[in-house]
Amino acid sequence: MTPILAKEKDSFLAAVDTLRRVRTGQDAVWLENLRDDAGSRFEALNLPTTHDEEWKYTNITPLLKLPLRHSTDLDSSHVTREQLEPFTFAEARTSLLVFVNGAFAEELSDLSGIPSGVVVGSIGRLPTEQTSILREHLGTYAPYRDDALVALNTALLADGACVFIPEDVVIESPIHVLFISSASETINAAYPRILLIAGRGSIATVIESYVSTDEQVYFTNAVTEVLVAEHARLDHYRLQEESENAFHIGTTEVLQEGASFYNSCAISLGARLARHNLSLALNGERSESVVNGLYVASEGQHADSHTSIDHRRPNCASHQLYKGILDGTGRAVFSGKIFVREGALHTDARQLNKNLLLSDQASVDTKPQLEIFADDVKCAHGATVGQLEDEELFYLASRGINLERARALLTYGFAEDVIRKIPLGSVRGQLDRIVLDKLHQSLEAE
Repeated sequence: MTPILAKEKDSFLAAVDTLRRVRTGQDAVWLENLRDDAGSRFEALNLPTTHDEEWKYTNITPLLKLPLRHSTDLDSSHVTREQLEPFTFAEARTSLLVFVNGAFAEELSDLSGIPSGVVVGSIGRLPTEQTSILREHLGTYAPYRDDALVALNTALLADGACVFIPEDVVIESPIHVLFISSASETINAAYPRILLIAGRGSIATVIESYVSTDEQVYFTNAVTEVLVAEHARLDHYRLQEESENAFHIGTTEVLQEGASFYNSCAISLGARLARHNLSLALNGERSESVVNGLYVASEGQHADSHTSIDHRRPNCASHQLYKGILDGTGRAVFSGKIFVREGALHTDARQLNKNLLLSDQASVDTKPQLEIFADDVKCAHGATVGQLEDEELFYLASRGINLERARALLTYGFAEDVIRKIPLGSVRGQLDRIVLDKLHQSLEAE
């Protein structure tokens, strides 16, 4: 390990030790044991470097040079409802769980629309009769024993969001878990955690979003654990709209049981350096997943999307589409792996990554992968990298559309292929505006 990484690791270890001392006696013994185990694993593991194949194109050294403040008692009272308004959605007004700088903000949350029996709340404030959910599932699906950053998140786990949908419950309104970063005199490090359980036969939609009130520097290390039980359906939308000076590393681990359906859409628009690791394990027959993503990186941004879909049982299907738009000196990385295990017969797995470069300085490294150890399967993967077609621009120009608006229309259409897969109107509208603003484009006629 380089001196920089070793020094910064000492800083993280000091934060883990401080949390241990501060929280001793305040939490259940099982939670303290989980944190201690994760802290030991973090101490034993190396932080990722570009020498690691999975981090070959993403260098986190600039992040590790920051004088981070690892606090778990940050004040959330300085964020107002007016500041929160641009980041909320009409469909989830009464099913909103808010965290500010890592701290649960009860005064900004509204859970009045959550049906009886459904558990939505702060991990640190769940009633005693509901903590069995945490004890059974927390730390089960995210691999903290093998991943240093997941281990760090788990070792510093003091709070987070818990969403538990009981068996056969259908929730009409989406549940929105919102993590917001707000200005501070220090460079804060936050460790959001979400536990999301869709019980057998349940149907629900969850929005997970990361936003900022301004353009400050900070670090978000987020971990989301998901269980989709037998015959359940979960629509899961992850929106990353951090400050363009921030650093964001997120991990989503999903376990699907038999005949379940998991529909995911991950949008990455913010952060100076953003990385999202999404891993799915199809662990029951006839389970299906639809995994879509969109990343937009403009001047000075780096967006890294890593996906892994593990087909463990027969008769399962996965369909994946990730699209990227790169402008200025924006850079992106896409690495997608489909793994078909021995015995996973009749697997149907498809993966496609498409990238649009809007400048000569933009770049992308794309790596779709297939590993197949079973017969009688249908698997396909592919990747494309290109620019706006002159023929398409000429076609629009020949119909009286100026060049700038023609570029905007074609870029919008490229992104909209993913955005339109989200059925929530207010979410789509917000994403449309952000993407166009980010690329300094408009669909308005002059």
